[in-house]
Amino acid sequence: MACMKLGSKTDAFQRKGQAWFCTTGLPSDIVVEVGEMTFHLHKFPLLSRSGVMEKRIAEASEGEDGCVIELTDIPGGAKTFELVAKFCYGVKLELTAANVVYLRCAAEHLDMTEEYGEGNLISQTEFFLNQVVLRNWKDSLKALETCDDVLPYAEELKITKRCIDSLAVKACTDPNLFGWPVMEHVGPLQSPGGSILWNGISTGARPKHSSSDWWYEDASTLSLPLYKRLISAMETQGVEQEIVAGSLSYYAKKFLPGLNRRHTFSESSNHLASVGLGSSVSEEDQKLLLEEIDNLLLMQKGLVPTKFLFGLLKTALILRASPSCISNLEKRIGMQLDQATLEDLLMPNFSYSMETLYNVDCIQRILEHFLAMDQGTGGESPCSIDDEQLMGSPSLTPITMVAKLIDGYLAEVAPDVNLKLPKFQTLAASVPEYARPLDDGLYRAIDIYLKIVKLLNMQSHPWLGESDREQLCRLMDCQKLSLEACTHAAQNERLPLRIIVQVLFFEQLQLRTSIAGCFLVSENLDGGSRQLRSGTVGPNEGGWATAVRENQVLKVGMDSMRVRVSELEKECSNMRQEIEKLGRSKGSSTWGNVSKKFGFKLKSQMCSAQEGSVSNQNKINCKAIKDDDKAKDNIKSTRKTYL
Repeated sequence: MACMKLGSKTDAFQRKGQAWFCTTGLPSDIVVEVGEMTFHLHKFPLLSRSGVMEKRIAEASEGEDGCVIELTDIPGGAKTFELVAKFCYGVKLELTAANVVYLRCAAEHLDMTEEYGEGNLISQTEFFLNQVVLRNWKDSLKALETCDDVLPYAEELKITKRCIDSLAVKACTDPNLFGWPVMEHVGPLQSPGGSILWNGISTGARPKHSSSDWWYEDASTLSLPLYKRLISAMETQGVEQEIVAGSLSYYAKKFLPGLNRRHTFSESSNHLASVGLGSSVSEEDQKLLLEEIDNLLLMQKGLVPTKFLFGLLKTALILRASPSCISNLEKRIGMQLDQATLEDLLMPNFSYSMETLYNVDCIQRILEHFLAMDQGTGGESPCSIDDEQLMGSPSLTPITMVAKLIDGYLAEVAPDVNLKLPKFQTLAASVPEYARPLDDGLYRAIDIYLKIVKLLNMQSHPWLGESDREQLCRLMDCQKLSLEACTHAAQNERLPLRIIVQVLFFEQLQLRTSIAGCFLVSENLDGGSRQLRSGTVGPNEGGWATAVRENQVLKVGMDSMRVRVSELEKECSNMRQEIEKLGRSKGSSTWGNVSKKFGFKLKSQMCSAQEGSVSNQNKINCKAIKDDDKAKDNIKSTRKTYL
């Protein structure tokens, strides 16, 4: 830390308890009381340097009790007046960044101008501030910290503003230009050639470039009011918003203990213990800080990590922050919900009512913000997404990632016994249909919810009726279930019968389409192989080895399909028998009536195999399946074709 020495005399002051005495040999003729400290001094050195002391001494000398002066409002208190008294006596005095603000304010308060002596304390402290302190990052920061204790005087003298402006300019400039002591954030000292110095000797090694966050830790030592002013000044100077946001994040993590640990259900809903801090921060101060961080943070996507925003939101809910602050944080998260993880979404419910284990309502609002932003920025709609895009890469668009995230969240909150069906349905239905390439995740969440409800039914809890379960299952599209999900759903006794039949029907359609496609590819490969063997393929149309390998892979796949179709035949037979029993009570037992009863809607193409050949059909008419015998003949015909 830079310093400057004033005066030339040796220290002639001596302290005895709560009193200071000047040991110059002359008896003191004035007593100055500053707080609990008493100074036994002489009139002449004081009145020759200070206009205020000159006036006060003149007034006190007229009294009968001797010359006693009480200074109750001097900036810096007794410690600062001790330095002022030494300066008046010409004793050696060391100016530093830690005391220059106190001395400058005290000098102004005591009217220590050039009128009362050349090189008085005002001019000396001003010179040190401008020429030494404000040219150095560390000294400017230290001086700004001391302004908190004498803020009214520092504001009047514009010391606070000068320190903040100095720091703001240096924060948006390359710190390598400042030299020591800012270079301590960057690395060791360097030689004129740029290499690192060790004991004044060049090592030849080159220092690493500084990062943009070198000032975060220093700025976090400031009080919140000064920190806010520093951030505003930096934004005025053109510091990038990403850098400012990083500083806000660092500051929040330092003084909001809740951001540095995971929340558990066992913690109190209105208590936040201090972690990692030397002194405890009151909850009211934490709430004020959190709301100020929200105000300072620009409403822009990607400035801070999503996990940090979720941490702020959880802390805001615990501290009962203002509704506007909570709403802003939900909007910020909604803007970048596609960057969140399932762990982020699992926020405990900190309300006193504890309706649900997790805060489902908050996630619902965040999802609505995301969907509104996605539509406002021209997000993809069902008209702009074709079938090939939906069945392509799992990381298609942000809306697809959010849909997968919400399905996972539904599966996690489904076991909550307090989660009502309407709330579950509302969250699941909020995701657009086009956002889900597959409904496997949604099916898993629905199955878990039905499983929990069934267990509760065994404990004298109201069981969902058939209509409620059908309404819940309508959230998913049976045609968008994978073969694995279809297999599980076909054997799931918790699903309504109508849904099981639809799953089986569409599963059979998928298998038929897949088998027909395999046959077509196989015929093309066999035709190509015959051309190769007959020598009709040119030298540039090779690749027969690849074709043979693909053919072998297809044959293996067809073998597995044979086994699967055999199992499906058994399942269809059992289902047909059950449906016939249900149909007899209504006078209907044909497969055509069953298909009408369950309302099948065919959207995809269906291939029917005949003996000796396979032909593709572009449209399938449900009326083609008229009775049980014809349905059975179709299955046997398909099996005979590939067996």
